[in-house]
Amino acid sequence: MINISEVLETNTMIQRENFDVRTITMGISLLDTIDSDVKRTCEKLREKILERAEKLVRTGDEISADYGVPIVNKRISVTPIGLIGGSCCKDAEDYVRIASTLDECAKQVGVNFIGGYSALVTGGMTCADELLIRSIPEALSRTERVCSSVNVGSTKQGIDMDAVRLMGEVILETAERTRETDGLGCAKLVVFCNAPDDNPFMAGAFHGVTMPDTVLSVGVSGPGVVKAAIEECAGASFEVLCETIKKTAFKITRVGQLVAQEASRRLGYPFGIVDLSLAPTPAVGDSVADILKEIGLAEAGAPGTTAALALLNDQVKKGGLMASSYVGGLSGAFIPVSEDQGMIDAVKAGALTLEKLEAMTCVCSVGLDMIAVPGDTPASTISGIIADEMALGMVNQKTTAVRLIPAPGKKVGDMVTFGGLLGYAPVMPVNTFDCSRFIARTGRIPAPVHSFKN
Repeated sequence: MINISEVLETNTMIQRENFDVRTITMGISLLDTIDSDVKRTCEKLREKILERAEKLVRTGDEISADYGVPIVNKRISVTPIGLIGGSCCKDAEDYVRIASTLDECAKQVGVNFIGGYSALVTGGMTCADELLIRSIPEALSRTERVCSSVNVGSTKQGIDMDAVRLMGEVILETAERTRETDGLGCAKLVVFCNAPDDNPFMAGAFHGVTMPDTVLSVGVSGPGVVKAAIEECAGASFEVLCETIKKTAFKITRVGQLVAQEASRRLGYPFGIVDLSLAPTPAVGDSVADILKEIGLAEAGAPGTTAALALLNDQVKKGGLMASSYVGGLSGAFIPVSEDQGMIDAVKAGALTLEKLEAMTCVCSVGLDMIAVPGDTPASTISGIIADEMALGMVNQKTTAVRLIPAPGKKVGDMVTFGGLLGYAPVMPVNTFDCSRFIARTGRIPAPVHSFKN
């Protein structure tokens, strides 16, 4: 039972501490829309998406009004299009046609993003996968709401370095094709290792082939709530600090569980998971970096940052797991730069570098996220950064990701602006020493020895 004190606590979290349900995401399987004709495939997937998601936005708004909980985004994820288009797409333009259809569907049902323009290539690329990957720059430049992801590595299969090399080129081309918006297309493109099948957060969401035909998942977020709770135990021991974070994560996740179950009841589709990631926004007071400062650091990036982030991530997971039987997705602390005002400030102050962010990704929820780099960064350097991050995920048996924006025409210290939840960011320096001979090697980096568990 929910008592009056919990209701009052939730109201405080919403009104003063930027708490919200970040997204309700409807996952839709498109496996039954596969056809040998691309026109027919587009017709079938349009029909299914519009039928399943017709009431998604309205239902989310009604739940928000009934319970007084802000639900910021309503989104859709679909089966990786690399699988759907394999039998009908003969060239990159055919895939772009599917992307345009997805964009039209998203606009018609009113969701802000649709994810799943994706390829899964951990063991190597099929011809269809490669076609989709090469179509990404054109697809993202011609659509508004489509998000794309490519999973290039896993603990079980290693890293497909051919795909890593190609993604460096694709990211640069995507930035150039969206030059007028500071490379905005790259903000909707994620490179993964160990991508989960049930992630509700964009830009990396897709509906995994192991999932039900249609499923509803919720992503909650409350960095401001966690920060406010930690303020109440200033100077306390680590034991008290950990207990405080756990209890707060429990409260946040319970709200997400309530919204997920209610959405499932009203829409008639099964509830999937609650993703309890601490996802920041550019709003003041809604920052993971500010939590780290409240724990005791002068700025994110100071000595002790990785340890503090590890503590935070672990306690968030422990608290959330007690609040819901179905915690999934990414679930932890995101550390994007452009979407977190505290991270932006730390970069400006010189406390936070790309190398320090890479170290932090060993213990956080995802990886190098929403980081602007100079527009003249070579494709091989981008591929090298991707390879490093994929290796961290592969060896540590965790999800890691890269969302880099090589800002066209911008140099270190310049600012890029994306607006909304995507925020703005200073262009960060990258290591300029060459890695092209390493990236030019073909094939795969083998899976680590601890992958052989059976």
